[in-house]
Amino acid sequence: MASIGTTLENSMETVATPRFPSLSVAGQAGTSFKPEHLAAILSEAGQRGFFEVHAENYMGAGGAPHRALERIRRDHPVSLHGVCMSLGGPQPLDGDHLARFKGLIDRYEPALVSEHLAWSTHNTTYLNDLLPLPYTAATLSHVIDHIDEMQATIGRSILLENPSTYVLFEQSTMSETEFIREVSRRTGCGLLLDVNNVFVSATNHGFSALDYLSDFPLPAVGEIHLAGQTEQRDDEGDLLLIDSHDGPVADAVWRLYERVIDRCGPIPTLVEWDSEIPEWPVLRAEALAAQAILDRHARNTEQSHAYG
Repeated sequence: MASIGTTLENSMETVATPRFPSLSVAGQAGTSFKPEHLAAILSEAGQRGFFEVHAENYMGAGGAPHRALERIRRDHPVSLHGVCMSLGGPQPLDGDHLARFKGLIDRYEPALVSEHLAWSTHNTTYLNDLLPLPYTAATLSHVIDHIDEMQATIGRSILLENPSTYVLFEQSTMSETEFIREVSRRTGCGLLLDVNNVFVSATNHGFSALDYLSDFPLPAVGEIHLAGQTEQRDDEGDLLLIDSHDGPVADAVWRLYERVIDRCGPIPTLVEWDSEIPEWPVLRAEALAAQAILDRHARNTEQSHAYG
């Protein structure tokens, strides 16, 4: 009969055993995972790439969504992307929501975990938007507290995504890049650089996307997002871009992306497409375009080392 110590040791080993293979996202491009694409994805055996899912879509205990995600996770890395943590909000984090988020991390062992620099709740109401925040010392303090709490609860660092914005706050006392740099420095979190968000905000507010990227703390970036956008007109008739995730990546965003990769190397890159969802080959082609840029940079780096 096994001793109590041996039984406990075996039990701990069982708990620590990963449910899924440990798969790297290094140098890879991926796409949003949509269940309607599952059959097409499974038919392409051996394909590269990773998939991102919104955490809130999988906070139920089981059912078809989990069966589909479990099937994908067997062969591909997964990026778990939160949209409702409200890290930028003034009120405390929702403990139940945070616990469900941790449960998903334990269940799927994602390669990447991320959330937004935004707020999306008021009291007990969840808003269907990612709202901007003023860049002040007071905001900085509670964002840092929230990220510290989130990282301590889930037991790992997160990547914080820069927002797309449509208004600016007169109260702000620092730039967005200064604010993000300080958050990363004081919490140890990494960053998710959404290049489309940079382009959207730059267009809407009339600043240079290149200047923004020059001041962004690129060494902390662990993932990149690309996405489509929609053109509208504001009340004065001026161009207004909406980060709509409903079409292909714009040429200007691709050019910014290439500049970032030239500076930072082949950072894992995700193409988001969350509405007006196309057939799988169309979405796959966007990811392959990003993969071609990543691979070209990797080849150029290898050649320069070979002849250096």
